[in-house]
Amino acid sequence: MRHERPPLPIDDAWERPWVFLAGAIDQDRAERWQDQACNALGDLPGTVLNPRRDAWDANWGQDLDDARFAGQVAWELDALDRADVVACWLPAGSQAPISLLELGLHARGGRLLVGCPPGFHRRGNVRAVCARYG
Repeated sequence: MRHERPPLPIDDAWERPWVFLAGAIDQDRAERWQDQACNALGDLPGTVLNPRRDAWDANWGQDLDDARFAGQVAWELDALDRADVVACWLPAGSQAPISLLELGLHARGGRLLVGCPPGFHRRGNVRAVCARYG
């Protein structure tokens, strides 16, 4: 699969299906599971939309007044809306507040795959949402 990250603009010409990698980043403190996911998808057709930016700076203002932050969030929301599959990984030991938000936004869409092992702090809530909305 092709592997794309922000800030590169999303291009409709990229091969489908598109897989968005939702899941723990935690201000770049979470394990780099996205690299493992890209390797596992390897030679399959399509494009991985990976929001984990190589040049992330945790000092960016968490506000839309910071153009860097606003651009990152816009890229993620556009990618989520346009993806054929949203793959969400919530590993033990992570907090993943944005991933929980993304899970809630896409729980009813029929495009969400979730991995949430024992040890994730809100595993019960995640399992309840997945059981109810599919």
